Amino acid sequence: MNFFKTGILLAAMTALFMACGWMLGGEGGIIIALAVAAGMNVFAWWNSDKIVLRTYHAREVGPGHSLHGIVAQLAGNAGLPMPKVYIIENDQPNAFATGRNPENASVAATTGLLRGLTDMEVAGVMAHELAHVKNRDTLTMTITATIAGAIGMLGSFAMFFSNRRNIIGTLVVMFVAPFAASLVQMAISRSREYEADRIGAEICGHPDWLADALYKMATGAATIENPEAEDNPATAHMFIVNPLHTRAMDGLFSTHPPMGERIQRLREMAGQAPAARGGPWG
Repeated sequence: MNFFKTGILLAAMTALFMACGWMLGGEGGIIIALAVAAGMNVFAWWNSDKIVLRTYHAREVGPGHSLHGIVAQLAGNAGLPMPKVYIIENDQPNAFATGRNPENASVAATTGLLRGLTDMEVAGVMAHELAHVKNRDTLTMTITATIAGAIGMLGSFAMFFSNRRNIIGTLVVMFVAPFAASLVQMAISRSREYEADRIGAEICGHPDWLADALYKMATGAATIENPEAEDNPATAHMFIVNPLHTRAMDGLFSTHPPMGERIQRLREMAGQAPAARGGPWG
């Protein structure tokens, strides 16, 4: 089903990109935009995860790092291939997963997450990210970030193509296209976060670990800036909690469900959860 959703998403983004091309250059603009969009879609399919990781200056860590050990045990619980594990130098406690399929997945956590949360809470967070991998959400999430960001850049570049004949089209591209791209991005169902919370709680065996982590992360994300996310708001939906809060337009990129509702659902799961299965991560 997620491959179908991704196909629809790519088609919508391509159509929007072509519409921008027509507004700027008429029929010739459509042809150019189609060629660019086709190349961009292929590139995004294979390289969007690398682009996102590079955007956040993520560095890969190996078996000697404690986070790698946590992820390895959780991946075993989930029956998933071992993903690559990355660290992001950022004080905001946050994390995301990326990759086109479980065999090519990566998970990333900020240094703020590792410093501010207990090992059990970190395990809850990484279990949530592995749930996204298991559900194959990461393909849609990562491609959306790449293409929505490209359309936003097109709006920024539109001013360089303005002239008296296409001034209206230029204005539309500059102001409407980035907003339309954010709407397509927000079409990613918020229910995916609820589902990842549920499955993540099952993977680690302790819903309260993730509930406690979300509370701390929401508090931290609301007060600590994430400069890379603020500069690249089209990637905000990838994080477990919304990393944006310092700029006026940040609300347009809110794709996360209410944190209170997420925590409440996990607390209810914890009250019904069976006894722990043993081992440090359940």
